Amino acid sequence: MKIAILSRNSQLYSTKRLHEAILAAGHEVVIIDHSLCDIIIEQEGPSIIYKGEKVLGVDAIIPRIGASVTFYGTAVVRQFELMGTFSAVESQAIVRSRDKLRSLQILSKAGLGMPKTAFTNFSKGGEKTLIEHVGGAPLIIKLLEGTQGLGVVLAETKKAGQSVIEAFHGLKARIIVQEFIKEAKGADIRAFIVNGKVVGAMKRQGAEGEFRSNLHRGGKATIIKLSRAEKAAALGAAKALGLDIAGVDMLQSSRGPLILEVNSSPGLEGIEKATGINIAGEIIKFVEESVSKKVPKRKIKE
Repeated sequence: MKIAILSRNSQLYSTKRLHEAILAAGHEVVIIDHSLCDIIIEQEGPSIIYKGEKVLGVDAIIPRIGASVTFYGTAVVRQFELMGTFSAVESQAIVRSRDKLRSLQILSKAGLGMPKTAFTNFSKGGEKTLIEHVGGAPLIIKLLEGTQGLGVVLAETKKAGQSVIEAFHGLKARIIVQEFIKEAKGADIRAFIVNGKVVGAMKRQGAEGEFRSNLHRGGKATIIKLSRAEKAAALGAAKALGLDIAGVDMLQSSRGPLILEVNSSPGLEGIEKATGINIAGEIIKFVEESVSKKVPKRKIKE
């Protein structure tokens, strides 16, 4: 079987681990920089040109699409799908998960726990009302386009919250406002989902004085055993968004697990090092099973 990893950087930990796992399973592997692909649309059918040559004979792709190239990256994934190639992560599911507001709306419809969230159009004087919607200060303010903890602000007072919201609105930046979960104490949980199963989980603790737990922001990760409620929430979130591979981030709260975000291209380094589990190998097993069974991708209604 020939498996292509869609990645802009072959030296990234996740890309290298997937490459190793594919070879270990006895398959052929190629790394394709999706940003350098040309999409050809014509009556003869869809095709892809990469570095001057038509891409042929690929049985499956594993997308590793960065947030900065979501539009073009998902267009390439969609083209492969239209060519009959199995994708470990469906193009539409990537688009769905990358839109933070849309994904939260879907999770809310599915009845899954999450911090109370508010969103509004740019309206003068609406900052106070927005803050009241999530129970007042302290509160979290997030840029809809932010990643890896960037664009996330903790406002400890209503006045500070109003100032930050006014500043973002003044820049015409889209934001959401969320309640602050004090009992989480700067920690969250990342559950890694592959094919409807939790294959690994870690707890990430933010650095001292840091409310964000992202490893990119200096947080530390340790292995954790999920409760039944946490496992059910993680699986429910991935299913609601149509993701067969996902990293589900949750907070531990007094009212149960609260979902923060669902990542369609979760990194492997933190989870593999924290748990010692061969996550890359689990992904390749899923790809093998799916290609051999030719399982059709499920349709998601929104």
